[in-house]
Amino acid sequence: MCVAPQHPAATQTVCGHVCWAGDPVAELQSDIVASELNYSSCLPGSWRCKMTLFDGIYPFYLQQRKVAVFDVSTIIVIVVFLTFTCSFLLIIPGIRGKARLYWTLRVLLSLLVGVVIVAVQFTGDWETGWVTANTSYKSFSHALVNADIGLHVGLAGVNITLMGNPVNQVNETIDYNEHFAWSFDADYDHSYSEGLERGLPSPILYVAEKFTTYSPCSMHRQYRISGHYASATLWVAFCTWLISNMLFSMPVLVYGGYMLLVTGAFMIFSLLSFSTVRNSPMCLIQFGTATLHVGYGGSFWLTLAIGLLCFVAGITVVALHYFNLDLLKTFFDLREDKAEECQEMTEVYINTHFMKKGLCLSQPFKFNPNSI
Repeated sequence: MCVAPQHPAATQTVCGHVCWAGDPVAELQSDIVASELNYSSCLPGSWRCKMTLFDGIYPFYLQQRKVAVFDVSTIIVIVVFLTFTCSFLLIIPGIRGKARLYWTLRVLLSLLVGVVIVAVQFTGDWETGWVTANTSYKSFSHALVNADIGLHVGLAGVNITLMGNPVNQVNETIDYNEHFAWSFDADYDHSYSEGLERGLPSPILYVAEKFTTYSPCSMHRQYRISGHYASATLWVAFCTWLISNMLFSMPVLVYGGYMLLVTGAFMIFSLLSFSTVRNSPMCLIQFGTATLHVGYGGSFWLTLAIGLLCFVAGITVVALHYFNLDLLKTFFDLREDKAEECQEMTEVYINTHFMKKGLCLSQPFKFNPNSI
C-alpha cells in the first residue's frame, strides 16, 4: 500500500516509503513509519526502498550467503575426493605383503595433492584480515557499534564479514557475511550496487567500495588479474597431476617423477602470480583509529606446502631411478619375480630307449641344457 506525501519536503511516494529531498531527519522518520506498513503490497526492487522487499527478500533479514572460507563448492570437492579415497581403501585387503603399505601411501599422497589443487580454487582465505573497531552501523544514524570486521580474499571474489561484540546491539543481530565476486563471468560493481539497494551495514559497504572498478585504490584490477592467472596455473597443475598418475601406473616411473616436478612448479607459479598484488601500494582500510591489515591465509600456505611436497616426491622418484631402480620398482609394485628375470630353464629327463624304440621304460639319463 503506497501512501501520498504529507510533508512539504516530500517529493515522491515509492512503495510505502515517502522519499524526501534534502531533509535527512525527515527521511529517517519516514523510514520508521514505512517499516510499520504492509510489506507484502510493495513491489520487489523498488528505487530507494530501504525497508521494503528486494527481490522478494527483506534486506535486514538473514539471507543465504556464501560462507567466508568453505562454501558449497569446496565441500563438494572434498566429498568427491573422500569418496575416491574410500573406494581405493576397499581394495587394500586384496593386496599382500609390503605392497599393501606402499600402495596405500601412494594413493593417499596422490589424492591429497589432487584435492588441494581443486579445493583452493573455491576457498576464500588466500588473504585474510581482521580488525575490532567502534564504527557506525547504518547511514543517517549516529549510533556506534563495537564489531569485528573481517576481509577474506579468494581467487574469484572477496568476502566481508561483520560480527558485533556482542552480537545483539542497537536492537538488531549484527552477524553479516557478504560475498562480492570479480570473476570474468561476474559483475563486481553490480553486486556492490545490489548491496547498496539492500541497505547493507556501512562497514561492509565501506570495505567493498575499495574493490570497485571506479575506486582510486585500483585494488579490483590487481586482485582480479592476479587471481585469474593463479587459477589458470592451478588448473594446469591439476592436468599434470593427472598425467603423473597415469605414468606411475606404467613402467615409465621416471617420467611420472618429472610430471610431479612440473605439478609442483605450476603450483609455485600460481603463488607467485597471486603475490604480485603486493607489488603495488595497498590502500588503507581504516575504521577510526583502527586499521584493517591483511596477510596470506590458509589456502596460500597450504598450496605452498603441497607444491613443495610435489617437488620432494618428484626429486625422490628421479633420484631412485638413477641410483636404486630396484627399490623404486618395489615401491610401485613393478618388480618382476626372480624366476622371470633369470628365465632359468628347468632340468629335463628324457628316456632314450622309449624315444628310439618305443619299448618299455628303462633307466633315464639326466639331460642338462647348460652342457649344450
